[in-house]
Amino acid sequence: MYSVEFKNNSVYIKGLENFDLKNTLDCGQAFRWECDENGKWFGVAFNKYLELEKTADKTVILYNVTEEDFNNIWLEYFDLNRNYNEIITAISSNETLKTAAQFGQGIRVLNQEPWETLCSFIISQNNNIKRIKGIIKTLCEKFGEPLEKGYTFPDAHKISKLTLDDLSVLKAGFRAKYILDAAQKVAKGEIDLNILKDLNIDEARNELLKIKGVGPKVADCALLFSHRHIEAFPKDVWIKRAMSSLFDGQLPKEAIPFAGIVQQYIFYYARETKLNFD
Repeated sequence: MYSVEFKNNSVYIKGLENFDLKNTLDCGQAFRWECDENGKWFGVAFNKYLELEKTADKTVILYNVTEEDFNNIWLEYFDLNRNYNEIITAISSNETLKTAAQFGQGIRVLNQEPWETLCSFIISQNNNIKRIKGIIKTLCEKFGEPLEKGYTFPDAHKISKLTLDDLSVLKAGFRAKYILDAAQKVAKGEIDLNILKDLNIDEARNELLKIKGVGPKVADCALLFSHRHIEAFPKDVWIKRAMSSLFDGQLPKEAIPFAGIVQQYIFYYARETKLNFD
């Protein structure tokens, strides 16, 4: 169990296990976090700018954060109330999963703002992380609202009023029409992102599949990273190859209740060890 202390307009979290900032913020589930030369991370989520770091004594510090914002935003955003030790113990009867969890230890699944997550993973299709970050950065700077530091992520209503010509500044290619379709469906209420966490995963996925350009992988990313569906298991090329190489294509039964979290461990393990998929 960890402890939380509020002082000097910052939050000090001590004794928190399984929270590595780099593994969590730079593993491909969020695209608006950066790290400075001193190891301090900074970014914008839920229209709030945040700086945070993990010190040598493993204290996680969130700077310039009120107690209210910590309890209402960041506690849930960083999934701090989930016991990752229990999950790792539950899957470790499988030796391969145990090894993958050791490589990915410290990854937490973020609970992000639903529209931003959906839009970001539409942008992520057939794209690399550097380019995804660049497109999202331009989207926020051109159409978001300026904060004291950084920009908000433009909401669906604002984007729905734009044209493909307006979005050409993003250089998002074929993805622009999908962004616009998603924004229009959300803005009109044809897709209600707020109810997806309360639907079963098949119903929630089918809602997202109504959007042009959203396939099962993008839908499952949105459900995992912003709708608390930890049973979602997004499959990209890397994951499909890793699953085939490590598990003959079948997720071990120990992992099924925590499939989305395990997916992160498998992805990190495959990436870091450069598994031979030939």
